[in-house]
Amino acid sequence: MVIGFRELLEERRARGAAAGAFTCYTLTTAVGVLRAAEVERAPVILVVSEASYTAPEGRLLLAALAAAAERSAVSACLQLDHVADPATIARALEDGAGAVMADGSRLPYEANAALVREARALAGHRAGVEAELGHIEGGEDVAAATAAAALTDPDEAARYSEETGADCIAVSIGNVHGHYAAPPALDWVRLERIRELVDVPLALHGASGLPDTDLRRAVAAGICKVNVNTELRERLFAELERRVPETASGLRLLELESALADAVAEIAAEKLRLLAG
Repeated sequence: MVIGFRELLEERRARGAAAGAFTCYTLTTAVGVLRAAEVERAPVILVVSEASYTAPEGRLLLAALAAAAERSAVSACLQLDHVADPATIARALEDGAGAVMADGSRLPYEANAALVREARALAGHRAGVEAELGHIEGGEDVAAATAAAALTDPDEAARYSEETGADCIAVSIGNVHGHYAAPPALDWVRLERIRELVDVPLALHGASGLPDTDLRRAVAAGICKVNVNTELRERLFAELERRVPETASGLRLLELESALADAVAEIAAEKLRLLAG
């Protein structure tokens, strides 16, 4: 069943838990995520990257994931991730996205805040808006070894929250997208200060590669949303490498698709258990 973005995050925050937000490049991936969510009885966010959505068949993917969310036995929300183009944000909202991430993190502060305010106006009361302050380095769609970039300033985050009306703020505390170039060292003091000053749900991107202890600690420190992408793709490719040779005989595509969904479900379930609080 579909749930509002802010409603989902506030429910998780009240429980001292975090929502798992999983990037889904295919319907098979979403099926695996929802299987795990139903077993763990946890709400989830199905995330679509900008590159996926703006591809020729991207609107069909969004529609397919929206249908999957509607038919799920657990609460689910569909979000377009990391977009800086208002026209793309507007189109995704029209196509049924329940939330968008208006990513102005590469822009100067005022331009960043203006983009989020524009997204907020486009979303109105019908959809959620996530924003990013500081900058989380790395690519969402191609995993590479990356070092942390500009960290979120707590005082600036408080001002940003008030000025933009964002429902959720993604923080940069040493986390990166993709693979970590060195063992991650999250700035826990910074996160604690942000949490003290900002009264909206906080998101942690770049969860792939973080130790389980860090994920649990982040949730305990007030993170309400955790994005997972790279680990899902790694598991998918490993399963493809293992299963294609044995399913190629007879072209057993249905068997292969089911195995891929199960592989995704395995990783998603592990993450959801860590985020349960």
